[in-house]
Amino acid sequence: MIFLQLFLTFLKIGAVNFGGGYSMLALIENEVVDRHGWMTTTEFTDIVALSQMTPGPIGINVATYTGYTAVISAGYNIPLAVCGALLASLSVLIIPFSLMLLLFAVLSHTQEHKSIKTVMAVLRLTVIGIIAAAACSLLTIDNFGTPALSLQFITSTLLFACTIYFVWHKQVNPLWALLVGGIVGGLVYSFAPAP
Repeated sequence: MIFLQLFLTFLKIGAVNFGGGYSMLALIENEVVDRHGWMTTTEFTDIVALSQMTPGPIGINVATYTGYTAVISAGYNIPLAVCGALLASLSVLIIPFSLMLLLFAVLSHTQEHKSIKTVMAVLRLTVIGIIAAAACSLLTIDNFGTPALSLQFITSTLLFACTIYFVWHKQVNPLWALLVGGIVGGLVYSFAPAP
């Protein structure tokens, strides 16, 4: 049953994958945390962070981890969990891959048509809204701590603000921001007293 649930869930997520992995984060969180309970909110935010540091698209990385975790949580062994990871990863790709092949064939002949340009303009704005919603869904107590001037809250807020400033305003490469954030976070939390 878990394999069918994984297939249908990630097939559905892949079907509405406009704008890439960031735009699908809110939907993935809703499905895997809220609806199916395959992982906690903390686990989800951890895997989003890890997905940023590993090669590959974030949506596929999260699907792979979720497939593995869901099958293990259902009581199956590691080889079947690997199959669950592969199933979730492929399921999230089936519809976008098929649609891209179809759209490429159609758009290569009609990309200058007025109605096609209108649809693409609307999709661009929609994707921006979906990415903003995904970003807002990561602004949680699990990521920032409580605003009671705890070390986690201060560190997280400062790293968040500095990252936005340097990446957006100073055009610093996001990889540098990720590296510095990881080092600062590692130093702060390795010397911080345990909660």
